[in-house]
Amino acid sequence: MDAPEYNRFVDTEKMEAMIPDQGPKEMISTDFQEIKQLARQGYWARSYTLRGKVYQKLIEDIPCRTVTPDASVYSDIVGKIVGKRSNTNLPLPEFVDNSLVPSYCLNPQGEEAVRKILLCIANQFPDISFCPTLPAIVALLLHYSIDEAECFEKTCHILACNDPNKRFIDQSFLAFESSCMTFGDLVNKYCQTAHRLVVESSEDVLQVYCDWHKWLFGDLPLNYFARVFDVFLVEGYKVLYRVALAILKFYCKVKATQPLGSENVKQDIRMFVRDIDKTTSPEKLLDKSFAIRLFSRKEIQLLHMANETALKQKGITVKNQRQFVHLAVNAENFQSDIVSVKEMRDIWSWLPERFALCQPLLIFSTMQHGYSLTRLYYHCDGHEPTLLLLKTKTKEVCGAYLSTDWRDRNKFGGKLSFFGTGECFVFRLKPKVQRYVWVVIKHPELAKSSSSEPTASSLQLKEPDSTDPSKRLSPFLAARHFNLPSKAESMFMAGSNECIIIGGGGGQALYIDADLNRGHTGHCETFNNEPLCSENFLISSLEVWGFWNAGVQE
Repeated sequence: MDAPEYNRFVDTEKMEAMIPDQGPKEMISTDFQEIKQLARQGYWARSYTLRGKVYQKLIEDIPCRTVTPDASVYSDIVGKIVGKRSNTNLPLPEFVDNSLVPSYCLNPQGEEAVRKILLCIANQFPDISFCPTLPAIVALLLHYSIDEAECFEKTCHILACNDPNKRFIDQSFLAFESSCMTFGDLVNKYCQTAHRLVVESSEDVLQVYCDWHKWLFGDLPLNYFARVFDVFLVEGYKVLYRVALAILKFYCKVKATQPLGSENVKQDIRMFVRDIDKTTSPEKLLDKSFAIRLFSRKEIQLLHMANETALKQKGITVKNQRQFVHLAVNAENFQSDIVSVKEMRDIWSWLPERFALCQPLLIFSTMQHGYSLTRLYYHCDGHEPTLLLLKTKTKEVCGAYLSTDWRDRNKFGGKLSFFGTGECFVFRLKPKVQRYVWVVIKHPELAKSSSSEPTASSLQLKEPDSTDPSKRLSPFLAARHFNLPSKAESMFMAGSNECIIIGGGGGQALYIDADLNRGHTGHCETFNNEPLCSENFLISSLEVWGFWNAGVQE
């Protein structure tokens, strides 16, 4: 290697085998868009020297707090904090949650340095309460630092970022758990085959998705993680979601032809990531990541805020409260005339994560309340969201997840008009299970996300209020966030005294009359669905379910 200033903490033999220093030594551009493309293409991936220079520049350019600990602070405090303790027995700060420190080709001196730096960060950032990804970041940055103090300064600069439009590292359990739920939402929407595999293989889906940070920050081999980190420093947090989704896609493809490597899907995915070099290259992993057509950073931020609000509403803000989250439908308390516990659990796996935290609550049933649309509105008004299930006289079962309070129909003065958001979906359970989501989710080319970046004011969501159901957490994904070619793609739900309609444009996914006796289903542009049952049907029974949040005191 021709960068001796960078190899003090590195086992050079392992490092040369992992990342040979054979690339360019100077950056060819300072333009952001060009740097973004160079990062994605791996321009500095084969140059240890250039990567060190680029990291230094990118981290220096991160806007951060006025007072941010630097190298001199580290020199002043490291002796006092470490003291006379043996470096081999240095404890890790509590906020890393007993995370293993990845070796990343570090020599024993480097592995000791990671622990010392983490302890000094804990001293200077007392507000960090949960940050299990930090050991991997420090270990990588140590490769591109001339000493411990410089690595400490780089890490502090990332942690102290104060740009509201940039997000790098979760530093609390609430933020961490929200990101796990957000990842689950993204898998549910953009990797439905992988999501189905995880649901079928695990009792607690969110527990599987809570490992997504570990896949990236520890399980990925060094040359893969470094490539991800290259792009992460340029583009921010959304890159991590993309790469984790791509990992699941590759995993799902492999498992289509192979059995699980272990009985535990959580462990099986982690084993797959550790051995990912047997399946794909870093280049193909990143290519797959950026081929996933996510809407925008706005969607990710809105999802994260909605999930964080839901966790606060349930009282889950610190790690020792995680045990009170119950994502599975409670079999003992569940009773339906239309679906079984297993079928309801399958439906529950399709819900946005913030509502999957809740238990189903039956709020209307034709068996209990009669066949009347007026009574349905009476019992359902004030509930948001709701789940509609119906069984036909011929034993077919279908339904819809409806994101918005039915009393929003009153905003149109009795006129039948559409409302709701892109989180709505329709489905059938019998004779064949099939879910149909908003057409824009599967075909982003139909709409372009609003070009403006979200601001503090534009990201405001309804605050939860346990005393007023109308102020429950509102879903987002409204059509106003997208430039749609026609209104047909955003006809989610409509209601009047004569009927309710779910899905519109060229037809209706579900039409139900005022007596809740007859209905019609067909193809509609909103969900691009096949008929959910016989096109003209008679209703045997109909139920509407709400969401009971056990964390809210009535």
